[in-house]
Amino acid sequence: MNQFYVFHIKRVKQLIIILIIAFFTAGILYVQNFMQFPVFSTSDGPKAVYRGETKNNEVSLTFNITWGDVKAEPILNILKKEGISNATFFLSASWAERHPDLVSRIIKDGHQIGSMGYAYKNYTDLEKEEIRRDITKAQEVFLELGVKDVDLLRPPTGNFNKEVLNIAQKSGYTVVHYSIDSEDWTNPGVDKIIENTVSDLKGGDIILLHASDSAKQTEEALPAIIKNIKEKGLKNVTIEKLVANTEVKSSEVK
Repeated sequence: MNQFYVFHIKRVKQLIIILIIAFFTAGILYVQNFMQFPVFSTSDGPKAVYRGETKNNEVSLTFNITWGDVKAEPILNILKKEGISNATFFLSASWAERHPDLVSRIIKDGHQIGSMGYAYKNYTDLEKEEIRRDITKAQEVFLELGVKDVDLLRPPTGNFNKEVLNIAQKSGYTVVHYSIDSEDWTNPGVDKIIENTVSDLKGGDIILLHASDSAKQTEEALPAIIKNIKEKGLKNVTIEKLVANTEVKSSEVK
């Protein structure tokens, strides 16, 4: 009996040790996954902007466009109707060169243009030179279209690391992420897009929306989003205005 009791205690201790190791490993994996969230910067190097200062009561509506022919114009129509002339559009240059009239209208309506590179490829999967070529090719397209002073970059797919930040900085770009994800590209329903966008909205937030054809419900959700921004006493501004002379938020990238 005593031998069984001792053996039982040993088994319990072994199980406890196994559980501790399992929880510790899970914790490490969680931290690693969290730290891959692509809104970081080096402490003394290039920075990725994901929000401005809360106290200024300013937010930035941003729209990604990578493909499609039909959704961008209705979005521009709604912004004009609602009196918004300072959104920021991040364009894939491959889309821009196929839609020069829409690019011209974005500028004419007062909006800011940022780059999403040329081809919609995950920069973290590319070699350094491939990233540089993609950014440079996009620069050339924007210049040919008469779009000047494009100095904001939102990496395709939203993923980036320290290497991408360094290349962007050397190419004259500031990487811009976001603090509010509408998840409109998943088409979860108009009400859900509105909820995702406005439920925690506050000054300094950068809002991610899409004007590509894959985002089929953004057009319908946008008026309510703009109305909520105004009701909260917030003002929409371009990214350039949001981060000018303010303390932008960033954390260390790994």
